[in-house]
Amino acid sequence: MSMQMKIAADQMIFRGTNKHRGREVAVTPENSSMKHLAYGRIILDGETHSAGFETGACETGLVCIAGAGTITIDGEQHRLARYDAVYIPRGRRVKVATDAFVDFAECSAEVEGTYPLQVVRYAEVEKNSSLRFTTGDQSNKRTVNILLGKNVQAGRILVGVTRSEPGNWTSWPPHEHAQMLEELYVYYDMPAPSFGVQFVYTDTEEPEFVSIVREGDCVLMPAGYHPNVAIPGHPINFIWMMAAHTEVEDRQYGVVNVQPEFNRNGSGLEASRK
Repeated sequence: MSMQMKIAADQMIFRGTNKHRGREVAVTPENSSMKHLAYGRIILDGETHSAGFETGACETGLVCIAGAGTITIDGEQHRLARYDAVYIPRGRRVKVATDAFVDFAECSAEVEGTYPLQVVRYAEVEKNSSLRFTTGDQSNKRTVNILLGKNVQAGRILVGVTRSEPGNWTSWPPHEHAQMLEELYVYYDMPAPSFGVQFVYTDTEEPEFVSIVREGDCVLMPAGYHPNVAIPGHPINFIWMMAAHTEVEDRQYGVVNVQPEFNRNGSGLEASRK
């Protein structure tokens, strides 16, 4: 691999983004190859029990990955538990708090429009077969949960979680959507010794990125096919976040180009389009 490729690969991964308490924004358009997308984490416990911020020019999504907490938006309170989510418009003041432990993944992107505040309950997502579905075959079975998708009105961001079967591939067959959407993966619920392997490539002869990934790591996918695989006996689980290049128009989940060599039975994401 050339030095140019090596530098590009180094810029595509942010390690250990879950190693703090409080709010920390790890990825922004200013420190990465992302044009629109930013990712952060709000991790609170009994000692660090609250954090606050303003959304400014960005729309923001918060997804509860573990525990439970209270989100206060301009004085309006919402209690969120595991896999509940909230879409927060631009120009809002936000406070996050817990009396025990909570872990929120934060996704944001600058937008021109102002869209309504929306709370998404995972119990409702579970009832919708186009938002929560299992896809794949014997070696690439996974469950996709679309938390901030077509169920909310928004400008750019899409957020969800994917959980694989142990030892299986996900994002298979390989697909890409770079003309419409940039993406990143954040790996979670993969305690040691678990790990996976992430690929990002436009050409299998010279992949832009191949690396072992562990819980808390974040891989950026500005372009390219991006399959990954779990080790035997362990799943690979990740939060996926996307931002549309053209506000509203490009904000479409499941519209992908499958790698031609593997395009036999579709992308596996067809259920999301129903």
